[in-house]
Amino acid sequence: MASPIDLNGTASAIAALSICESLLIALNDLKIMGGNETAGVLKDAASMHRNAGGTGDEAVMHRAVAAIIERLIAGGKSVQHL
Repeated sequence: MASPIDLNGTASAIAALSICESLLIALNDLKIMGGNETAGVLKDAASMHRNAGGTGDEAVMHRAVAAIIERLIAGGKSVQHL
């Protein structure tokens, strides 16, 4: 059985992702960071979560976060824009 959705946590996570995504796009648009640098930031974030310690739910959460970031790198619309 799936666990219930934590609306506050989910909303906070989506808000944080949206803000970071907008910042990366703005940095690219302003020619402060290029696409390669942006991809590097995302790869570093994914790697940090992929290699994070923890047991049980913490480890599962870190792997899920890494997988989301890796999907953005592989073909997310915003990443392709950069």
